Amino acid sequence: MMKPIFAAVLLASACFAQQPEFEVATIKPSPPQTMGRMFMGTRGGPGTDDPGRFTCNNCTLQMLLTMAYDVQRFQISGPATLETEHFEVAAKVPAGATKAQFREMIANLLADRFKLKLHHETKDLPIYDLVVAKGGPKLKESAAQPDASADQRPAGPPRTDKDGYPVMAPHGRGSMMAITPRGARMQGAQETMDGLAGRLSSMVARPVKNETGLTGKYDFTLSFAPDMSSMPGAMMMGPPPGGEAPGAGAPQDNGPTIFTALQEQLGLKLEPKKGPVDTLIIDHVERAPTEN
Repeated sequence: MMKPIFAAVLLASACFAQQPEFEVATIKPSPPQTMGRMFMGTRGGPGTDDPGRFTCNNCTLQMLLTMAYDVQRFQISGPATLETEHFEVAAKVPAGATKAQFREMIANLLADRFKLKLHHETKDLPIYDLVVAKGGPKLKESAAQPDASADQRPAGPPRTDKDGYPVMAPHGRGSMMAITPRGARMQGAQETMDGLAGRLSSMVARPVKNETGLTGKYDFTLSFAPDMSSMPGAMMMGPPPGGEAPGAGAPQDNGPTIFTALQEQLGLKLEPKKGPVDTLIIDHVERAPTEN
């Protein structure tokens, strides 16, 4: 009775073992964005509420590379077009694909459509340890979720509050960040310290290692003045009624730095150190993809 099921599992494993690929994938240039308002982000894929579909809006090649190779943007060395060209990506993910297989699918998509070629180098670079600050953490432990299917985020741009910041959907998980003329705000829900360390890594342009010893999941809000030069993938929200949007890359001085905000608002601290960091060197990549 179990033989057909076992054979199907073996067949699926064999297919993934060959070359993990999306069933269907389209890539096209993103339309021009409205001045002062830009939405960038991904949705779906293994481990989310929509594992069979993956979309990336206003996506740069650098964003796709960080997903494919599980690195941060500062670990990638390549042409400026990695950040300047934006695309709309939509793909159908094979049933049962793991997160590791999903990353391989993105890497194979880049190699196929953009003729990507790269190599790895390990360098000794500055890093940060995320630790608990003196006085202890100031984090709210998350309440238990009703069930795993409760994370149903609506499609399209998120709702915003009166200050122009996005509002997390009920039963949301992970973290999201937005920048407005009032400053930056990161919201976390059911977020782990490993997840927060990963998010901080992209914001401070250095690897961040979780050394807090905190193993729970937490809800938090972090407000600070962003360093736009190190956060090109942030969600840029339009100005509040009667306000004016800053120019692209305009410095923000509304609030404390991310370092001060972490310590004062969450009871956490970033300690500078040095350590080995894996880097990607882009040897070749086309500026535009081949036809879908």
